[in-house]
Amino acid sequence: MKISRRRFLAGIGTAGAAIAADAFGYEAHRVLLSRHEVLVPGLPASHDGLRIAQVTDVHLPGNQAAARAALEHLHRERPDIVVLTGDMTESAHAMNQVRDFAADARGSLATVALLGNWEYRAGVEGGPAREAYRRAGVDLLVNATKTIDVGGAPLSLVGLDDALAGHPHLIEARRDAVAGATEIWLIHSPIFAERPPGGAARPVMLLAGHTHGGQIRLPLLPAVTPIGAGRFLEGWYHDTFAPLYVSRGVGTTGIPARFRCPAELPIFTLRAA
Repeated sequence: MKISRRRFLAGIGTAGAAIAADAFGYEAHRVLLSRHEVLVPGLPASHDGLRIAQVTDVHLPGNQAAARAALEHLHRERPDIVVLTGDMTESAHAMNQVRDFAADARGSLATVALLGNWEYRAGVEGGPAREAYRRAGVDLLVNATKTIDVGGAPLSLVGLDDALAGHPHLIEARRDAVAGATEIWLIHSPIFAERPPGGAARPVMLLAGHTHGGQIRLPLLPAVTPIGAGRFLEGWYHDTFAPLYVSRGVGTTGIPARFRCPAELPIFTLRAA
């Protein structure tokens, strides 16, 4: 069957419109829930089954539909711990939205937040971020640790400053870590995982964001990631000093679209190995 040039171009236009509608509409607004079991040798019995949700790269004040979708997941899942791993905002004017989101994203045992490179770009890395999270009842960890008691056994959430715009300092961050605690390290930019840290301390996992998973993944072309991503794109990496998970995040930045790279909200369940 012969196809005229006009019909061919019309077909290309229709396909392009459909792809654009998906990228700027449906895929840009949905958030997929991903589930991961993390096997930990010697895990205390009280930590077995503990659930940690990671929310990253919301990029308020945009991405309102995706932000609501993330909160709906959290309300249904009711995780024990929620970690907000940076780039929650792109604007100082959105800090009230960050406060409201964080207050609504609380875990039943603890909720902590980090700084990402966009908090630095927006100029909110100091007082504005601390005040917003304080009012939300969330601990902002900048080279700091929050340790919680889970059934008589300590669990330490070690929050590092952003590796791209800030100054992550592991010794300072672990200063208040409890000996023998189950440790989870948190950072925004995954390039931190390129170099093994000094000392013998290792977390059961390291959680990062920043990359958006490439956000727009065109067929036959390599994914484009921001500075600070290093070699990391998305998902698990087991060739680093500790198991690393890089989330695709909730929101978008730059182009308000996703293509072949849906947003995600991962939930990790600790299990005794």
